[in-house]
Amino acid sequence: MISRLNRGYAVRSIADEERRQAERIQGAKARPPQPDWVMELGIGVGAKSVEIHVGHCYAIGRRRKAITWEQALAALAEEVDACTHCRPDTDLGLP
Repeated sequence: MISRLNRGYAVRSIADEERRQAERIQGAKARPPQPDWVMELGIGVGAKSVEIHVGHCYAIGRRRKAITWEQALAALAEEVDACTHCRPDTDLGLP
């Protein structure tokens, strides 16, 4: 009788793990692509932008917006700071 219980537990455990793995795969497929450039936004409506980041930067804050290459260049030209960690100005070819 114990072996039947253990077998049932093992079957349920395997099924649970397969379900979790399928959910992880589905989540990875559904995740939106990482943006190339990100603008970190200030607090409040109409607040100035804080920094420009490369899309993979670990220092991006929670308030952010994906931007295009042209928008990143324009923001840096308007003296929005470049992140000191990922250096988007270097990637954009600015001195």
